[in-house]
Amino acid sequence: MTPIAHIETPFREKFGVPRQAGLVDYEARVVFEPEYRVAEAVRDLEEFDYVWLLWLFHLAERDRWSPTVRPPRLGGNKRVGVFATRSPFRPNPIGLSCVRLLRIEAGPVLIVDGADLVDGTPILDIKPYIPYADAHPEARSGFAQAAPARLQVVDPSGALLRLPPAERAALVDSLALDPRPHYQHDASRLYTMPFAQWEVRFRVSDDILEVVEVGR
Repeated sequence: MTPIAHIETPFREKFGVPRQAGLVDYEARVVFEPEYRVAEAVRDLEEFDYVWLLWLFHLAERDRWSPTVRPPRLGGNKRVGVFATRSPFRPNPIGLSCVRLLRIEAGPVLIVDGADLVDGTPILDIKPYIPYADAHPEARSGFAQAAPARLQVVDPSGALLRLPPAERAALVDSLALDPRPHYQHDASRLYTMPFAQWEVRFRVSDDILEVVEVGR
């Protein structure tokens, strides 16, 4: 398979990327590769509110795969079958995300909201989301039945005020989802999260995430 596009997001590394689509509101750009940069290919797509992105876990490709993985939602301690998770470490490293289609710009370029992808992620395909076939609100969701808990984000130094309002809101939402590996709980540890052109340093104690510094 050949990637048809790539996505542009503020998440430059895996650390800090939302663990599911739709949890953080921010605009991302799906930019088609030259061969697929054809306006007719997205004709009438603007009539759909959401689209499915099929993409590659290009930073998680391995020669071997494991039949079990440790989901973050279970604290990173319990193993479950890889096909019962959305782990990036799979026999075929393919991801699936449902994102809101905000608009289509010249190029064509798709402007989407709620993506959970690292900047530069290759997109394999795009399909419209169809509610009557794709939505099952009554379905069981195993160990991921409830939405993830959120941390309280505090910024005593006002460091976040350096960011434009839209970037600041998206960053705060991302931090509230607790980007730390779930096996790390050292309250004194200082973490660094790349976000857009910024380097954000923070620490977590109990359920409070304190922003310490925002620099470039």
